Amino acid sequence: MNFFYHPEISGFEIILPEEESRHCIRVLRLKKNESLYLVDGKGTLYRALIVDPDIRGTGVKIIESTPDYRQRIHYLHIAIAPTKNTDRFEWFLEKATEIGIDEITPIICARSERKTVHSERAQRILVAAMKQSQRAYLPRFNLVKTFDEVLAGAQAKSKIITHCNVENLPLISNGLINESPVVILIGPEGDFTLQEVEMAVKKGFAEASLGPFIYRTETAGVLACHEFNLLFRQ
Repeated sequence: MNFFYHPEISGFEIILPEEESRHCIRVLRLKKNESLYLVDGKGTLYRALIVDPDIRGTGVKIIESTPDYRQRIHYLHIAIAPTKNTDRFEWFLEKATEIGIDEITPIICARSERKTVHSERAQRILVAAMKQSQRAYLPRFNLVKTFDEVLAGAQAKSKIITHCNVENLPLISNGLINESPVVILIGPEGDFTLQEVEMAVKKGFAEASLGPFIYRTETAGVLACHEFNLLFRQ
């Protein structure tokens, strides 16, 4: 069951983007009248037939649609510091999407070693992971924000900042996530500063631990995502 992505699906006949068409015809070698599945990233799954196979733009006809396909009931937003090694941050994007996440914000902190993110490449990774995991919702990827901007804009009902500055913090799963939507902050390789933690607490964030060990930023992000999905079984 191969998924293809088209962000704007309207009517019953559409043309696949060139990249999707090339994968459909050249890689998978699908032929005229064969069926495929499309997602729009907004929650609808479409079943379609190939009517005009062309690697530059394959024409397909929609024959069935399923709205709210595998819709997530609860909402997870992870704000995470970009890692110095770009590959590690992109690995987080891929795995978090596969596990289940709704929104991602790269945040710049006092100890951040990288302050830029290739947004277009990040978007492509999210799309690929969405299709691979057979989801119909594309996570929202925000522009890079400062730590202060994230604190000011956090409107979630459950707000958590994870860090290793203090021992014996409650685990992220122990009663800290009570209501959705949820926002979880993941710091850079050097962790959040004590001042940043204090600022977050004043804004209503609860301090939390991901366990007794020290994790890389991208691993911490995946663990937080996994904990959330275990709690809500999604």
